Amino acid sequence: MPTKIRLQKHGRKGKPFFWIVAADSRAKRDGKYLEKLGTYNPQTNPSTVNLKVDNSVKWLLNGAQPTDTARNLLSNKGVMLKKHLTMGVNKGAISQDDADKKFDAWVADKEGKLTAEKEETKKEEEEAKEKALAEEREVAEKREEEERKAKEEYRKAQEETEAAAKTDESEPEANVDKEVEQETAEEAKAEEKKKED
Repeated sequence: MPTKIRLQKHGRKGKPFFWIVAADSRAKRDGKYLEKLGTYNPQTNPSTVNLKVDNSVKWLLNGAQPTDTARNLLSNKGVMLKKHLTMGVNKGAISQDDADKKFDAWVADKEGKLTAEKEETKKEEEEAKEKALAEEREVAEKREEEERKAKEEYRKAQEETEAAAKTDESEPEANVDKEVEQETAEEAKAEEKKKED
């Protein structure tokens, strides 16, 4: 029976989630499988792969052929390296202790790179947030400045209308005063004429 290590699609539309399985190559993509070896979630950043390394190595040693994507995932998790080291141990080219040390060193190096990548993405996200906040602050300051200018213009316009209204009110009073002065002046002239006559 030709066995493949491949991905089975799960999850909903637009949010894929995959199982890594060992299955008969004649079975449907999402159909019957022989063993579930792990999961792969491409939605996270970086993508998450959970894998049973020893079981995957066992299937590879028994002749299972991984698909291209599955091979990439197995390689990233060190399954292909462990298979290579196990074959070397079986042939007597390397001892089991040396193989374990090499594999552990590779895993530690890979985890260090992953943590560095996670920290870098986290830092980029924080910088993007700070940049967005700064832009929002600028927009808010501009809006406040415009509101303040509009209030000042409105206040000035009100003061001008009030001043204009006051001058309009004071003008009739001034006219009345002038009329009274003219009347008194005319009366005074009339009295002087009477005295002269």
